[in-house]
Amino acid sequence: MIKKVIIVSFAFFAMSLMALYTARTEEVSNPLSEMENQETPMVVLELFTSQGCSSCPPADILLDKVKREFPDEVFALSYHVDYWDYIGWKDPFAQPGHSRKQREYNKKLGYDGNYTPEMVLNGSLHFVGSNQAKLYAEINSHLKEKVQNGIQLRNVVAGESAVSFEYAATGDLDHKLLRAILVIDERTTEVKRGENRNRTLKNSNIVVQEAYLDLEASVGKTSIKIPQLVSESDSLTLVLLVETENLDITAATKAPIKR
Repeated sequence: MIKKVIIVSFAFFAMSLMALYTARTEEVSNPLSEMENQETPMVVLELFTSQGCSSCPPADILLDKVKREFPDEVFALSYHVDYWDYIGWKDPFAQPGHSRKQREYNKKLGYDGNYTPEMVLNGSLHFVGSNQAKLYAEINSHLKEKVQNGIQLRNVVAGESAVSFEYAATGDLDHKLLRAILVIDERTTEVKRGENRNRTLKNSNIVVQEAYLDLEASVGKTSIKIPQLVSESDSLTLVLLVETENLDITAATKAPIKR
């Protein structure tokens, strides 16, 4: 009788261990469970700049500097605007949509008009993009804050004309958007005319394409087009942001694109 009780107890103990092991295995293999530990502080910098603006090169250099100093925590984005093209040099990366995006930010932030270089941080504040002391102070301050969401990239695959990818997000996704951004890691340009004539400018993390998607589900698969502006020699990165309807950025991730 005692022997039967011991055997049953041992069997129950073994089954409990197996159930616990299975639960832990399922937890590790669940991408959403993994992501809960990835909701780490981040800073998204959106620099509105132009190759036709003589005040912009110092801000371009500063953006590249913090990008290299904070490779994991800082997400640097360079949006080239088109409203300086008329003064002699047409910026090859300028897009009207970038100027509209800047106006939306400034309307939200209570600033009348656009200016360059303008740095917008996490969609919630702005300052002169070449102000190094202000930039470092804000980076250090925001890296102490907890983020609202987590976002993860998987299976990033580049085709001839588009990049497909899968994503998974955590946290409250109500009334939030997913912003996918394709950037050229670095490009140098010989400027022939305008305020920066006869200068060779280096730009980093140049935004060349972006797309928005409603976060109706925490996981999904989509793609983003590769514009003709991108050359075969360009190194590309895909950046994903979670954004509120009020343009606040609540999560970010990125991945290099292999072609």
